[in-house]
This record gives sequence, structure tokens and C-alpha cells, in this order.
Amino acid sequence: MKYFDYAATTPLDPEAAEVYLKVATEYFGNASSLHDIGGQSAALLENCREELANLVGVDKTGLFFTSGGSEGNFLAIEALLSSPKKAGNHIIAGMGEHSSIHGTLNRLKEAGYEITLLPLDSNGLINLEQLEKSMKSETILMILQHVNSEIGTIQPIGEIAKICKDHNIHLHSDFVQSFGKIDLKPLASLVSSFSFSGHKIYGPKGIGGVYVNPQINWQPFFPGSSHEKGFRPGTVNVPAIAAMTVAAQKITGRIQTENSKDRLLRNTFIGTLAPIKEKVKIYQGDESSQLASIIGLGISGIEGQWMMLEANRLGFALSTGSACQLGMQAPAKVTQALGLTTEEAKAFIRISFGHSTRMEDVIELGESMVKIVNEFKAVSVI
Repeated sequence: MKYFDYAATTPLDPEAAEVYLKVATEYFGNASSLHDIGGQSAALLENCREELANLVGVDKTGLFFTSGGSEGNFLAIEALLSSPKKAGNHIIAGMGEHSSIHGTLNRLKEAGYEITLLPLDSNGLINLEQLEKSMKSETILMILQHVNSEIGTIQPIGEIAKICKDHNIHLHSDFVQSFGKIDLKPLASLVSSFSFSGHKIYGPKGIGGVYVNPQINWQPFFPGSSHEKGFRPGTVNVPAIAAMTVAAQKITGRIQTENSKDRLLRNTFIGTLAPIKEKVKIYQGDESSQLASIIGLGISGIEGQWMMLEANRLGFALSTGSACQLGMQAPAKVTQALGLTTEEAKAFIRISFGHSTRMEDVIELGESMVKIVNEFKAVSVI
């Protein structure tokens, strides 16, 4: 099986796995315990915190470990709302945000907050003029992901952060898809908070983190929590944090190389679809606002679910970009944000590359998809 779903999750890096095992067996103490064994674990934890903070250029005192991106998004939003810059109850968010954001927004709407959702333009980007027009004097929080997980477009977080600063609005950004794939040092300190996840960067599942600007006097969502300065309850998973740190060091060190490789793979894959190009719609930004490793596309007349199953039969793992909620297939959030028709949304599929993706596999995938489309057309004619 050739894997093309790295935006969903990645395999655990072998070195990270070795570190996990070593820490779990030799540094097993509770980092909050006062004895020497606990102290060794605590020292390792703080070393990891400092290293990860240095990788993205932020103050380590604002970095907290969570169980992953979804929990991180929730806790970051609650932290910012506990300490707004001004009075108000209005929140602006992207329509194409991760489902963990939408779940939190639904809860906040029931709690009395007013929510405004911003669509994406044809290039998969937030329209900054529309963003500014949607702001009110009561706007206290903006939530916009850095890289869209379904089509890979890169939002201008630097410009958005300046707008938020000028209007005393907190900005939370989901960095899950950009962490380790884009140099975040110019951006990380500009936002009020951001989230990241270990399993997107070849680290373990069930571990991630949140950065909250240390100048924000947030209040704990869970009262009485003693771990991570009260940011979340539960014994800190030091082995997973150490493994994630190793994975982060490795992936951050090869950002430029990987991006160049992914750009070549992307262009090659798109080129292989030339025989059916009149049926293919790729949802993307220009090169400067597009993460090359994620390709969101639709093939007119062919449902993404069917294409995914046919590709799977031929030995390729890719994604439809849809999630199963309460037993029903829901369209990918980005298709709603782009304003696609029901038919276009059903045709959506996502292909994503990773460190082990080979050129020959990309070419084979593209040629196989062309074959699938042609066979489908032949059957349809009959």
C-alpha cells in the first residue's frame, strides 16, 4: 500500500520511537514528584519545552503540553476568552477551520457568544477586506488556521495578527499543519496562541502543545489542576513529549529540502493528470500561499468516496476529506468555505505527501487515477 494521507497522520520516526522507549523505562518518574526520580523527569520535560520553544522562537514559559491539536485548540480558545483585551462577546473564525474549532464554537454560541464565520475566496484564502468589515467593537477573539488541512492554502497570519493587534483582538491560530513544514519563527510570537500536534510531524499520537503569550493572564478551564501551571489536568506524558521533540528537531531541520521536494512532486502529479485535465479542479493558492504537500481536488462526475475506494483497491491510500459524523458522511469543511455545490463537494479528495513519498509512486498514482476515470467513463457510456 502506497501512502498518500500524511495530512491525516504520519508514521512514528524510528529515532523518536527509541527515545520514547528509553524515557518511558529510564525516566519514568512523575515530573511533579519531589523525589530525585521525579526531578530527572521534570528536568527532561523542561529541556524539551525549551527546545520546542526555540524551534519556533517563543518564550518557553508560554508553552504547554496537551494531548494533541484538538484539545490544544479548545484549551487555547478558553484561555484567551478568560482574559480578553476588552469587553465583548463577538468571535470571528474561518468557515474552513478544523472540526475541533467548530465544536468549540458551537458550545460558545450556546453560552451566548456571537459567532461570525468567514468563507474562503477562490484561491482558498480569507479576504482581509471582508475580515475587517466583519469586525465589531465587541469582537474579542479571532480564530484562523495557518494552513488548511484539506487544500493546504496558507493564510496571511502576519497581516491578520497586525489587524488584530490594532483592534485589541486576541488571535488564535491552528498551526497543526504548518508546524515543522514552514518556518514559524516570524509568526509564532505575533499570535495570542497557537496549537500543534505530534503525530503530524512523525511523533507519537496523543501528544501536542499550545503556546499562549505569557503576557496574557489566563485562567484555568479545569479548576484545581496542578500540572502544566494549571493549563490542563493529568500526569504529563514525558516519554511522548521527548519523542515529539526529537521528531520536531528532525523535521524542522529539513523544511527547505522537503518543501523543494514536495513542490516537484506536486507539479509532477498534476502533470500526470493532463489526459483528464478538463475534468479536474484543483483548489489551491499561488505558490507563495500554498503548502505543496497537500493537494485538494475534485474530478467532475466522480464521487470522492468512489475514487478513494478504487485507489485503495489499486494499493493507494488517500482521503476524501470528509468525516463520518453520527453515521452520516459530512462534506469537508473547506468545501463549504469555498462555496462548492453539493456535487462538487462530493467529488472532493485529498492527496498529501510525506518524507517517504517517492516520485515513481506519485507518477503511478496519477496514471492510476487517469485509468480509473477513463474506465468510469467507459462504463457510464455502456
